[in-house]
Amino acid sequence: MSWTEERVETLKKMWAEGQSASQIAKELGGVTRNAVIGKVHRLGLSNRAGGGTTAKPAPKEKPAAAAKAEPAPKPKAAPRPAPEKPAPVAAQPAPSTPARKQIIPAGQPLPPQPSANEISPEALASVREVEKKAKKLTLMELTERTCKWPIGDPATDDFWFCGLAVQQGKPYCEAHVGVAFQPMSSRRDRRR
Repeated sequence: MSWTEERVETLKKMWAEGQSASQIAKELGGVTRNAVIGKVHRLGLSNRAGGGTTAKPAPKEKPAAAAKAEPAPKPKAAPRPAPEKPAPVAAQPAPSTPARKQIIPAGQPLPPQPSANEISPEALASVREVEKKAKKLTLMELTERTCKWPIGDPATDDFWFCGLAVQQGKPYCEAHVGVAFQPMSSRRDRRR
């Protein structure tokens, strides 16, 4: 199904009339309710405040004569004393939560990767030695038995995967497992 100009005009007209997305989909045929909602969103059509298919008429006010005919309300019993309210508590500042990392849009360069001081020197030396021996596989050449550690910038032609034999039950070779799966205590210490 394609959105022809005629179908789009029908959708716009029915939407302006207050028809529901289901009703519009039924009228157009060959399109789902969700497809109608998506098209409405992409066209930037206004959100309808009521959200329903038709607006309910406002309740009519009673004429003044009818209001006089109603009996007077019965007097209520004396109100109960309100329970004592606790003294207001001084406002405490909200606990500071760490800010989420900024999402980088596609096509933008990635931020710098962890520096050498965040990874143990032994692991870093091991990784450098392993990367010299790596098979330099492309994504299509990877198997369940090859190390899937990415090396380089994916936006360049000089991007590849390690490709050495993986450690049992892990997606990486022994050297890259040492970098990827650090013990909890060392990660905790690094944050301080």
